[in-house]
Amino acid sequence: MRALSPSPLLGQVVVLGGSIAGLLTAHVLARHAERVTVLERDQYAAGPEPRSGVPQSRHTHVLLSSGIRALDELLPGLTRELRDAGAPHLSVPADLGVWQAGQWISRSHPSGPIMTPTRPLLERAVRERVLANPDIRVLTSTEATGLTGGPHQITGVTYRSRGGDHQARHSLSADLVVDATGRGSRTPEWLTALGAPAPDEELLETGRAYATCVFQTDELVPDGHIRGFYIVPEARQPLGTIILPAEGDRWMVTLSGPRGQAPPNDVTGFVDFTRDLPHDGPHKWLSTAQAVGRPVGFRHTTNRRRRYDRAARHRTGLLVVGDALCALNPVYGQGMSAAALNAVALHRELAGARATPATHRLQRAVLRSSRGAWQVATGADGAMPGANGNALRTGVGGRVVNWYLDRVSERVPGDPVVCRAFRDVFSLLAPPSSLLTSPRVLHRTLLRSPVQTPPDLPTP
Repeated sequence: MRALSPSPLLGQVVVLGGSIAGLLTAHVLARHAERVTVLERDQYAAGPEPRSGVPQSRHTHVLLSSGIRALDELLPGLTRELRDAGAPHLSVPADLGVWQAGQWISRSHPSGPIMTPTRPLLERAVRERVLANPDIRVLTSTEATGLTGGPHQITGVTYRSRGGDHQARHSLSADLVVDATGRGSRTPEWLTALGAPAPDEELLETGRAYATCVFQTDELVPDGHIRGFYIVPEARQPLGTIILPAEGDRWMVTLSGPRGQAPPNDVTGFVDFTRDLPHDGPHKWLSTAQAVGRPVGFRHTTNRRRRYDRAARHRTGLLVVGDALCALNPVYGQGMSAAALNAVALHRELAGARATPATHRLQRAVLRSSRGAWQVATGADGAMPGANGNALRTGVGGRVVNWYLDRVSERVPGDPVVCRAFRDVFSLLAPPSSLLTSPRVLHRTLLRSPVQTPPDLPTP
């Protein structure tokens, strides 16, 4: 049921991209529009299967605490449906072996929830809920080819069918066009074709690469008392892994390395790669597990934020969300939660509105909702060797902040107060600035020495 006022704020809305960001945005806008049409390049599978148009489909996914809250605000009961479908629910750090700053994080520290469904399971659950709304229609195997209108007003899109005449072009008018097409978004060049400038871009790149392989094992948990591993990559220790349970008694294992140290794409090499991790726990466990298929690699890890908010004041009819707006290094597992937070921000801007909010207001709200994720990802990547780009934190101020955050990281394993504050920032529940403004965190970071934790795998 849609909660529409007698006079909808919008007429026709077109959403480009029918993955998580596009579907959640369509769900929000359907409450305020006469009709929402989603254009999706792929053909949806009947079950929870990876899609060619979603390169991340076969990799490890995490729904952070903020993402859990956001999804349940947008689609009440969805995370319960995911749990009923087998999606694991964990507490961090209580349920994981987390290695940071050269030691294990104490599992007795205050914990927060995460969920670890596979991407196909989550996407299917969202799709079924969203497309049950009769005011939302989806055109699959349909590819957007451009925007219509002019530099100051977007009036619709052109598109073609991927299964028919590739030369045939169709057009669809809209009061609002939403770009949710992800990292490969072509909106910058489409705007240029209309005589508008492409948006400014902020970039930070490290050359980092990762690979994921699915495993099964007779062991219910890697070490009998923990439910996975997270070896946090850092400047002094640039190799990382995350091992998490997924539905179907599977384990998703992702390994990451810096430029020149990409994880291998064969099973033997993949497992051998874990010998170089700073602790042998992951290698011991993987050596007893059975791979299901071959590892799948991924190298497109550049952090890229397009500043559509700066030009939106002078243009109407276009809104950009998800990775098309703010693409983060996927190794930090923030993407699904950030997409949900985008949709929540849009929902709150539109709730109770009596007139259509200006496009630039909506764009600024969406961008603002991803600011914390951007700062976390670029802050972590900026400290890596070889990091470059115009979003790199430089100068005296940048060096002081990096020095302080290094001290925070060193105190996370043994200090429950610092750990909780750091966890809330990483889970997108609190802004990174809270690490600099909390008197308790400041005191412990600046005036207390790090507390060493035991070198063995942690117990509660």
